[in-house]
Amino acid sequence: MTDAPRTADSCRLALPAEAERIASIQRRSWQQLFPSDVADHVLASVDLDSMTQSWAAAITRPPLAKFRVLVAIEGGRPVGFAAVGPSDDEDASPEAGMIGEFIIDPPAQRQGHGSRLLNAVADTLRADGFTTATWWVRSTDDPLRRFLESAGWGPDGGHRTVGTEDEAASVKMLRMHTALA
Repeated sequence: MTDAPRTADSCRLALPAEAERIASIQRRSWQQLFPSDVADHVLASVDLDSMTQSWAAAITRPPLAKFRVLVAIEGGRPVGFAAVGPSDDEDASPEAGMIGEFIIDPPAQRQGHGSRLLNAVADTLRADGFTTATWWVRSTDDPLRRFLESAGWGPDGGHRTVGTEDEAASVKMLRMHTALA
């Protein structure tokens, strides 16, 4: 008996049927990426079903004309995703795109999916007419910043703190940017 041929790793637009997988990946990554108090608070405030419905709506009825959800695929199923669209920063030009979310499932990290997905994101933003892109990253995420810097991104001086409405937990963020030319 022979094994079926392996599907090539790739990236593409997300399908509605993948919304639950995207939500599951997001929940797992929050547990890894954020301080435990932030992750616990956020995960307690939203369940998997609600997140799945939100992702399904974002895929089938995007909130903006140039909003996209892309997935990184391994073996025919998503192992990461990105949400991209126009920048909503107050100081952004109309030609500025933004990566609002970018996650590779923790077990699938360091296998090339992040690089493939980042290239697909840049191609998608460029195709939608954006000439620059920004990405808010946690100030303590040195591995992500090194990854972005190796791909031509750099800090632009923007910074902010995001947190829960009750201010029980917060995370410091800095803004990275790149030209898409």
